[in-house]
Amino acid sequence: MVRYVLQKLLFMIVSILVLASATFFLMKAIPGNPFQSEKNVPPAIQERLNEQYGLNDPLFEQYLRYMNNLLHFDLGLSMKQQYTSVVDVIKNGFVYSLQLGVFAIILAIAAGLVLGLIAALNHRKFLDGFTIFIAVLGVSIPNFVVATGLQFILGEKLGWFSVAGLKQPSDFVLPVLALSFLPAAFIARLTRSSMLEVLTADYIKTARAKGLSGRVILVRHALRNAILPVVTYVGPMTANIITGSVIIEQIFGIGGLGKDFVNSITNRDYTLIMGVTLFYAVILMVARFLTDIAYGFVDPRIKLSRKGG
Repeated sequence: MVRYVLQKLLFMIVSILVLASATFFLMKAIPGNPFQSEKNVPPAIQERLNEQYGLNDPLFEQYLRYMNNLLHFDLGLSMKQQYTSVVDVIKNGFVYSLQLGVFAIILAIAAGLVLGLIAALNHRKFLDGFTIFIAVLGVSIPNFVVATGLQFILGEKLGWFSVAGLKQPSDFVLPVLALSFLPAAFIARLTRSSMLEVLTADYIKTARAKGLSGRVILVRHALRNAILPVVTYVGPMTANIITGSVIIEQIFGIGGLGKDFVNSITNRDYTLIMGVTLFYAVILMVARFLTDIAYGFVDPRIKLSRKGG
């Protein structure tokens, strides 16, 4: 396990350095710079700004300086938000994105598992068909359509929830529902298909023949083996929910990190673009790493060894 963890950590560091290099050179390949879009700014002031942020230096020198700062965990200052570090922008914006993401992850896993179990235990019955219908809707309808539909029905028509902002706990309901709808539907489909396969396995028939109760068979034997595909999906799902809430944040007027990322691209804020990109990449890598570790706890038959067994 120690060797596996060290190998994964080394791979993550190399991946981050490669991604940082690629992002840097892609930013520099875009014509212009962050200050050329400013209106009514004299050329002399633009030149001073370029000099202040080192944009007049040779490209390779800029790259070495950026990588050196990155190795010292310094993401630099935002080129558009004066006297504001990229780390502070990430801290302030990620609070909202993280809150939405955590609630959406919990709801997606809970709802998906429950719906999948209900469908599997009522195979070819009404509840099974109804669950499949909901799951198909969930994976077919984009989350921005779900978000606007929830705003119109539960916000405008019924007036149960606010349609914008996060001023009180109830304001989380609509964006969390919109953000968790698709992953919950996918988890429900995974759980149903995996559960149906497990319930027909020989060891389940043996457990029933030994007189074990249906509850014990379901919890200790069937569910633990059926949940492995869900664990496989939860890792990337977690990263996708937390880093992919840009549209939902825009629709509900939430000032999360996604909004800052979109604005940084529009404004050509090089340092903020690279900082947020690396931050999102770390989240994705950590989520996948934790998923691999979780395999061993869910299914003891999976061993993490040097040969990748």
